[in-house]
Amino acid sequence: MAKKGFPGGMGNMNNMMKQVQKMQADMQKMQGELEEKEIEATSGGGAVKVIANGKKNIVSIKINPEVVDEDDVEMLEDLVLAAVNEALRSAEAMVSDEMSKITGGMNLPKGLF
Repeated sequence: MAKKGFPGGMGNMNNMMKQVQKMQADMQKMQGELEEKEIEATSGGGAVKVIANGKKNIVSIKINPEVVDEDDVEMLEDLVLAAVNEALRSAEAMVSDEMSKITGGMNLPKGLF
């Protein structure tokens, strides 16, 4: 008759729980470190520079004064929007890369962290 329960017995279950607890601790540590990491993105050949952190917050926006034209505010708005979106995409990629180091490539659902 086959044994019911967890394959490998309780020892295997305990090892799995230890691994999960270590992964959780590593993720918490990494999330704190990500807040300190920054990603820079530019648009318009460097006319607009946006810096975002690993928490996906915009830290700063720098605009080259030479591109400020009061008659073409719309272009400046487009440059800022492009740089912000690129910074956020880069921050998301950085977070995903860092998480995959901890999770070992497990396909965990997006938004879990």
